[in-house]
Amino acid sequence: MFYLYVLIFCSFLIGQDVYGGYTLFSPGGMSSDNLSYLVDVDGTVYNSWRHESGPASMPYLYPGEEPGFENTLLYYPCKVNNPSMSTGGVGGKVEIYNWEGDKLWEFELSDNTYQHHHDIDVLPNGNILMIAWERKYASDWESMGRNSVNNSLNQMWSTAILEIEPNLVTGEAEIVWEWHLWDHLIQDRGSNYNAFYGEISDHPELMDINCGNVGASGSPGSQSNGDWMHFNAIDYNSYLDQIVLSSRFQNEIYIIDHSTTTEEAATHSGGNSGMGGDFLYRWGNPQNYGRGDSSNRILLGQHGVNWIEEDYPGRGNLLIFNNEHSLNSSAVIEIITPVNQNGNYDIIDDNPFGPFEIYWQYEDDFFAGRQSGAFRLINGNTLITEADNSLIFEVTEQGQVVWEYEFPEQNVMIARADKYGYDFFSTSQILGDVNGDEFVNVIDVICTVNVVLGIDSFVESADINSDGNVNVVDVVYLVDIIL
Repeated sequence: MFYLYVLIFCSFLIGQDVYGGYTLFSPGGMSSDNLSYLVDVDGTVYNSWRHESGPASMPYLYPGEEPGFENTLLYYPCKVNNPSMSTGGVGGKVEIYNWEGDKLWEFELSDNTYQHHHDIDVLPNGNILMIAWERKYASDWESMGRNSVNNSLNQMWSTAILEIEPNLVTGEAEIVWEWHLWDHLIQDRGSNYNAFYGEISDHPELMDINCGNVGASGSPGSQSNGDWMHFNAIDYNSYLDQIVLSSRFQNEIYIIDHSTTTEEAATHSGGNSGMGGDFLYRWGNPQNYGRGDSSNRILLGQHGVNWIEEDYPGRGNLLIFNNEHSLNSSAVIEIITPVNQNGNYDIIDDNPFGPFEIYWQYEDDFFAGRQSGAFRLINGNTLITEADNSLIFEVTEQGQVVWEYEFPEQNVMIARADKYGYDFFSTSQILGDVNGDEFVNVIDVICTVNVVLGIDSFVESADINSDGNVNVVDVVYLVDIIL
């Protein structure tokens, strides 16, 4: 009976529905102190990293070759002082830090041709996917079939995705794979232009070169930059070996094949999909490829697209932070893509890509006009970041807010945040396996309570939140692991 009282008391203190782990984020803005924070569920800062420049987006943790805190690396996308191309979300550099805060490696992508911006993603092998603007001039676009560029720079920036292999020993970096939007354009003006000539609606795998405005009409500084797509988020799916991208200006998400070689990525064949670097899938605004109108558009100014992990509730689905979902309201939406057993995406006749209904949605009087995002947690909850108000909160599948954190400083933006479970940092011993039988069950709960009461000595695997103590908080998190 005592054990039951302990569990009830712990649940009252923390909330059984909160996922136990550390939340990682990098505040940016005029008042930011160029720090990345790892915060526990009670709001205490477990670790932090100091940087020389502000963030371009969110940071990522990488477990390293051996488990444990001491081997965990921080990947930090950040800004350079004099970017070669600049508008909202500009970055230019990626840095890697160890747990103690020492900078181990950096790579700058900011020259006359390329400028990194917004997001990165860290692949399972430690390589980095970077989003970059690719500078093209008006004459380049006009020869391809663009009607006009029409801005003060006489430029229009395309997009490249570069995969960088970091060498932490030598400090060097190698570009090992790349994809260019420039290779996958279509126009319907005539065969005398260099871009593929065809009916737009017949080729959803290609991007209409005349879709949208340069700099996005009405956006701040739209005539002083050449931004066309404004990709703001990237995520990698290791199961499919595919990449998903979010384009704010086109109000659409896109999936491309990563299994290609760089040479195949520049063509329309090759890779697991057999489609080279063409779009495998796109969703959110089918009028972009002539299969709908404004009434069919669902996404508007969205950010933060990512796949739900394979062993999480909703595995394989996509989560999207739709900034302007409805009047003065943002929403997090989950969709089930029409992916088939071959890893390609079904599209029926002349219809746009499905789905035509949203699978799950959270919309409850919150709004962010910039960045923001959402990640599914392994217990089924969703961690949401409202960037403008530097607010991070966790909701259940039923839409109940069970945890909330607001950064204490003013005039600060948090682009996105993710939560890492305590087992992410665990040692070779199974986290929660207190009695060492290689199973985690109710017997381990009893053993942990005995450690709390002083009946048994300290056991590292009972310290679920790795704070150096075993107490009632660890009992709650252990029960959460078992459930």
